[in-house]
Amino acid sequence: MTLATHAVVGAAIASAMPNYPVLGFVLAFASHFVLDAIPHWDYPLSSMKKDSSDRMNDDMILNKNFIADLSKIGLDVLCGILLVLLFFTVCGPHLFWVPIIGVFGAVLPDALQFAYWKWRREPLKSLQRFHLWIHARRNLNDKPLLGISSQVAIIILAAIV
Repeated sequence: MTLATHAVVGAAIASAMPNYPVLGFVLAFASHFVLDAIPHWDYPLSSMKKDSSDRMNDDMILNKNFIADLSKIGLDVLCGILLVLLFFTVCGPHLFWVPIIGVFGAVLPDALQFAYWKWRREPLKSLQRFHLWIHARRNLNDKPLLGISSQVAIIILAAIV
């Protein structure tokens, strides 16, 4: 799932409970795993090193491709934040921070995944094991039109609800 999709869903959750920002953050964090359980499309990252025999050994290599991947990831998060600002702060700009809390909660699991790749210790190990376990076994990477359009539908639904 793209980070933009995670961001909008997380912001929608947090925005639904502006008086309970900690709960909004926690539920946005949990929403990341719910969304990852749905078959989805992910853009390719050239610096990823996958171990098909043991996904706990996957890594993101800090090489020349990493900068391009970091730019791709940064653009993804930026698009998510811009969509969140568009959808959730137009009616209540004084509550700007509430949807942003949801964004951080929803994208944090992937940041912690990167932390795991560089520091393979608890509690990151257990979180990574759970992240891999919950992640959809089937992906839509070979069907980008379906994968992207399904995420656009999720973003629109989250913004409406």
